[in-house]
Amino acid sequence: QLQVVESGGGLVQPGGSLRLSCAVSGASLNDYAVAWFRQAPGKEREEVSCNGVDSDYTNYARPVKGRFTISRDNAKNTAYLQMNNLELQDTAVYYCGVLGRAIACPKAAVDRWGKGIQVNVSS
Repeated sequence: QLQVVESGGGLVQPGGSLRLSCAVSGASLNDYAVAWFRQAPGKEREEVSCNGVDSDYTNYARPVKGRFTISRDNAKNTAYLQMNNLELQDTAVYYCGVLGRAIACPKAAVDRWGKGIQVNVSS
């Protein structure tokens, strides 16, 4: 069965860094686009970054542009989100999602979500 599991979250001070991992099992990641979304309390789940199945398409939300980097290692069936210069507003639950044979990452088309992982940015 297709499964998605996030790891690497936690508590970090403003200006610090975290690296989130998204481990996929039950399918080959090279057949999927991968997306990172986040959801803060009282807010809608929103896209953070997307990497298309061909790796020719990469997108970043405006609030994280220049600070976050999405990547993948298809041989390990794992995707990553490197988060640098973290800000208080980055505090949220972060979700990894995969989309079969997709060149972009519309939220409604996500085939499988991870359970999410907490990122807290605090002094």
